[in-house]
Amino acid sequence: MLNQFFSGTLIKLEITRTLRNKKFMFFSVIYPSALYLLISGSQNTTDRIGDTDLTFPAFFMVSMASFGAITAVLMGNSEKIAKEREKGWVRQLRLTALPGRGYVLAKIASAAVVTLPCIVVVFLVAATVKDVRFDAWQWLALTGSIWAGSLCFAALGVAIGYLASGDAVRPITMIIYFGLSILGGLWMPTTTFAPWLQSLAEWLPTHAYAALGQAIEAGNAPDTKDVAVLAAYFLLFAGGAAWLYRKDTLKA
Repeated sequence: MLNQFFSGTLIKLEITRTLRNKKFMFFSVIYPSALYLLISGSQNTTDRIGDTDLTFPAFFMVSMASFGAITAVLMGNSEKIAKEREKGWVRQLRLTALPGRGYVLAKIASAAVVTLPCIVVVFLVAATVKDVRFDAWQWLALTGSIWAGSLCFAALGVAIGYLASGDAVRPITMIIYFGLSILGGLWMPTTTFAPWLQSLAEWLPTHAYAALGQAIEAGNAPDTKDVAVLAAYFLLFAGGAAWLYRKDTLKA
């Protein structure tokens, strides 16, 4: 009971701190929408992407909403945790009854809150500026799937925050951030890649993440393989984050 109380309190605290960071919220919400307009601005609105039967604006709407969600949860979590470790905040939490899994879940939950406005704004821009149209159930399913999938990258952000020091966390996060985004097909369709790179991309979490939304756009259920890949990475990242938290505790 006491552990649940501390976990719930920390989740509320983390969500409040995230929403009060106006600079971070502005960057997380506006950045992906601006990129969407920049990338799709010069493209034909009727051409189809590969064998997906999706128009360029529709295809990149999911890509940029996914990219924006990753921006919010990955960049925010990793740097915030690294700074908290340096300032001694995490050391103070260890004096409470908060378990390692409670800390990890609190960080994931608070980061996930930021993804909702990011996703919604990209959708609004696509619908109003690029005339992207879907049924009501598709919009709801797209929002839910992209939001839920972002939890995987929120867990990765926690793990990186404990893996890297304050000085090294930003370059490490940026390399992982852009590497996964580009290789996973968020910036360009993987059909433009070499065959061996396409095979690699299919097993990356970013590729599976974007594929969830693209399947819904096509009116289909997400592929079981993509769901399984994303779930496996979530367990890996969350487990790694909890292990690194406990390891850091033993050092103190």
